[in-house]
Amino acid sequence: MRKLLLFGFVVALAFKAKAQDPHFSQFFASPLTLNPAFTGKFDGSWRLAANHRDQWPSIPKAYVTTSASFDFPILKNRIPEGDVFGVGISGVSDQSANNQLKLNYGSLSLSYHKALDEDGYHTIGAGFQGTYSSMNLDVSKLHFEDMLTQNGFTGTTSDILTNGRNQSYMDLNAGVLYSGSTDGLNNFYIGASMYHINKPKVSFKDKNWYLAGRVTVHGGGTFYLSDVVSVSTSVIHQIQNKASETVLGAAFGLNANGDLDKPVNVYLGSWMRLNDAVIPYLGLEFNSLRIGATYDVNISNLKAATGSRGGTEFSIIYIHRPTETKGIPCPRF
Repeated sequence: MRKLLLFGFVVALAFKAKAQDPHFSQFFASPLTLNPAFTGKFDGSWRLAANHRDQWPSIPKAYVTTSASFDFPILKNRIPEGDVFGVGISGVSDQSANNQLKLNYGSLSLSYHKALDEDGYHTIGAGFQGTYSSMNLDVSKLHFEDMLTQNGFTGTTSDILTNGRNQSYMDLNAGVLYSGSTDGLNNFYIGASMYHINKPKVSFKDKNWYLAGRVTVHGGGTFYLSDVVSVSTSVIHQIQNKASETVLGAAFGLNANGDLDKPVNVYLGSWMRLNDAVIPYLGLEFNSLRIGATYDVNISNLKAATGSRGGTEFSIIYIHRPTETKGIPCPRF
């Protein structure tokens, strides 16, 4: 029964092309899929980020999504002090229904952040992103109505993919971001982004189906309760077509080695996707490297089919910092 439900969902995805974008529970650890304005907005020379998500493991390889990005600030000596000009590249691979439907994205991002004060603690910026996307549907792994015989799915089917098994399109995304700090240690931010501004045509059938725009509003911050204890919180609300999701939560951080310059931080917390899942989070940060792990515990009506197993997700972010850095607080969660 689960395979039948999954099959029906994938077919609807393939032929209507009105589906939702791939998404991560650790949205805060995938900056360039969240908002192009995050490009280059960190304290360091360059940043590498990657996420891997396996959704609904009770259904083998139902949705497997992997992303990676690399971004860095440029022209530091040619723009006003405190400003940030960022460049980044990113990619996403999303595979559905045991690789029957494959989506791959490659993006180039640019952003500029203007300092609002002489210390650079408060900035406002905008980012833009161009994306090349490709889709592939493996029809040999799908069963259709005209293949059903009295002996099961053993017949042949007519060619229903009038536009072929491979589709590609160009995409345009943009966003804005405000980031601030009251003491040079804490950080808070709020931003908004829109993906698929040009609403590209995406269909395996000869019909005018268009990819719906995704609008995202998000915010968060990191605040220090003491020299060794912090709390980080974030929230996101996304709308695409007639679907929406809201995820919010927080994690406590403990400076395990007591070193303020090179801390070893342990994070423990939880996020929640409203009406869908509880998402416990465990993170470890040392030597500019942060590793995070979450596990979605399904609490929606779908838990009967998934056994409450919403999916595992892992993230990694590495920020290369020079020996001397200004230590300007930037968005982290």
